[in-house]
Amino acid sequence: MRRSHWWALPCAALVLSGTAPVAAADQVRDGRSQPVFAAEPVRETVWVETGLDGDGDGLSDRVAADIARPAGTDQPVPVIMDASPYYSCCGRGNESELKTYDEQGRPLGFPLFYDNYFVPRGYATVLVDLAGTNRSEGCVDVGGPSDITSAKAVIDWLNGRSPGFDAPTGGNPVEAGWSTGDVGMIGKSYDGTIANGVAATGVEGLRTIVPIGAISSWYDYYRSDGVSFGFDPVGLAENVEEGGRPDCGPVKQQLIDGAPANGDVTPLWTERDHLPNAGQVTASVFAVHGLGDLNVKTIQFGQWWDALAARGVPRKVWLSQTGHVDPFDFRRAEWVDTLHRWFDHWLLGVDNGITEEPAASIERAPDTWVDEPDWSGEQAQDAVLYPSADGLVPQPAPGGTASFTDDPALDEYDWAAQPDQPSPARALFSTASLTDDLRLAGTGSVTVTAVPSTPTAHLSAVLVDYGPATTRDYLSPGEGIRNLRTESCWGESRPGDDSCYLDTETTTADVDFEIIARGWADLANHASLSEEEPLEPGQPYTMTFRLATADHVVPAGHQLALIIGGTDSMFIVPPGQPGQIGLDLAQTSVTLPVVGGAPAVTASGLEAAFDRLPQVRPDRVPPRPDVQLNRDETGS
Repeated sequence: MRRSHWWALPCAALVLSGTAPVAAADQVRDGRSQPVFAAEPVRETVWVETGLDGDGDGLSDRVAADIARPAGTDQPVPVIMDASPYYSCCGRGNESELKTYDEQGRPLGFPLFYDNYFVPRGYATVLVDLAGTNRSEGCVDVGGPSDITSAKAVIDWLNGRSPGFDAPTGGNPVEAGWSTGDVGMIGKSYDGTIANGVAATGVEGLRTIVPIGAISSWYDYYRSDGVSFGFDPVGLAENVEEGGRPDCGPVKQQLIDGAPANGDVTPLWTERDHLPNAGQVTASVFAVHGLGDLNVKTIQFGQWWDALAARGVPRKVWLSQTGHVDPFDFRRAEWVDTLHRWFDHWLLGVDNGITEEPAASIERAPDTWVDEPDWSGEQAQDAVLYPSADGLVPQPAPGGTASFTDDPALDEYDWAAQPDQPSPARALFSTASLTDDLRLAGTGSVTVTAVPSTPTAHLSAVLVDYGPATTRDYLSPGEGIRNLRTESCWGESRPGDDSCYLDTETTTADVDFEIIARGWADLANHASLSEEEPLEPGQPYTMTFRLATADHVVPAGHQLALIIGGTDSMFIVPPGQPGQIGLDLAQTSVTLPVVGGAPAVTASGLEAAFDRLPQVRPDRVPPRPDVQLNRDETGS
């Protein structure tokens, strides 16, 4: 049952009837809600029944929803929700904040600035512990039905469709009469992934989501086209459960059984793929992703965005040069203002023009942003280039071959660092120096016709921009930012709930090449990602696999190169029997999403030659990442 929305009523009706809330006239000014709710917020916990019994105790699991909402008003308010498994194990935000509680167990310290900033402006903030984490019952299942239902059930409770109680067991029923029922979900990483998954259920009441560095397919977090990144969801489940929850053993075993090490797609992975259900999304989407994010890789954004665009979902995007970083920590003032107006529009109905503003903002150089009416990745055209003895060219050259030997001790930076030197571990093909800028925006792919010398073969492909540049240092521990000693405050500080956070600054690196997209595959999955098959040495196999989504301008004077190798030790596990791999170049190609179409590529001087590749200065080679890449996803 839907509750009334005071802001959706005709203004004349509000004035003539005299029913407008006292604060309504003052709440919005200059297109923004104002901090007119100054009283100490109401803070409470409601345990919401999910209808699931993950821990097998015969009772419906209840999840804890910690609430901060305006006090002293009868005006119903919308909700900003962050559903997370990290509130007790790992923390949220750049400073890894945890939830805290007072002596009576009432919520006190809320991580992040959402409650400090938005509660005075007429919103409630609801932080949900996913099932099996912190104060919630049940078991975490890493993106599965338990995770998604944890948050969906709270939206249902806010709309009167699910029961809530004032205790984890027993207790008195609690209703959300203070809420309009309208919800905006937000969160970075795992939290944003939950927002994607809940939106894909089409739940009524979810008006907008703001996924930051979020996953759209859990398979693509742990695997890639048949190859494994070397870690599995059970490790993440154990981490967020803090090693406990013995009743969740069967759920963990399901995670183990459903995620085979060989990288095949299984029912466990398809159940955790939100892309097929993008057609059920009725919420608007404001996505944020770092183009240097090597944890939640950019394919997660690209494929989700394409699915939303195909269905006309209202959407907005920020693409930064950072790694896995929240925009609060790389573009703080602009982020808070934009997020404020976004929520005001979608949750308070404020006509502030934000949906008429440019829908895409892309960081082209450190702290240099460009805006577009729509993200150009939607309009990019495929351009197909072919490796040959002359480099990377627009037409296939018949009869050409190349080969390399898989060396699992090497990685993509070993392959790229000396482009002018031959290497037995990779095949490298480059354009000549480009005569015009070349923008790649979207998700490309590589097709190989490969001849293995052993029954197992893993493949890696890398796109490289060769030429000097200054970039955000997304390979450093801060992934493009550094904490300062100063603080800035956003919203009201309360005892036990500070609104002040460390300021940051941009970190940069001077490089002579940049890896702009990468992809990986198991050649044994050439016919099916659901079932691998042993390879017959000496026989050719053709396989197409994806590159990560990119938005990058290769400047005039630079060169674009494709590198094909075996095991990229930064990311993937080696095959059982690494060996030599031959390539049939006439049947090998790379498909690039080019803004401006194929003519822009062929006009850019593609008469490539190996001897024209630049000599990379040793002091300008990008450093290998200090961040831990092959790891279970965390909320850091």
